[in-house]
Amino acid sequence: MALISGGYLTTWKVPIWVILLCAVAMGFGIAAGGWRVIKTLGVQMHKLQPVNGFAAETAATAIILGASSMGLPVSTTHVITTCIMGVGATKRLSAVRWGIAGKILMAWIFTLPACIGMSWLTYKVLIYLGM
Repeated sequence: MALISGGYLTTWKVPIWVILLCAVAMGFGIAAGGWRVIKTLGVQMHKLQPVNGFAAETAATAIILGASSMGLPVSTTHVITTCIMGVGATKRLSAVRWGIAGKILMAWIFTLPACIGMSWLTYKVLIYLGM
């Protein structure tokens, strides 16, 4: 969408170089900090067993595919995190470390205003630079 709005593409066909660049960026992101997310969700918030992970992933897949089929945007991170909370809560509510879940929730709440502020600031700087 950025390439189309910037005038670099005229159709919705995504070039292979964009796909590869995004894949590399995602790979570096996982390598740089993905282990922390996996540790937080799969060990610290709730100790996942393979069957728990399977149940959480299956539920997340159903939710994401259902929302996508209706054209609704969803965050895969939010969906899988809440599915892991749900899997943990099926054992007993105290199986989920709600303090960590609360920190995750606060991060979600502050992410939206932070992104809005950073986007506004970036726009203002680019306009100031004449771009």
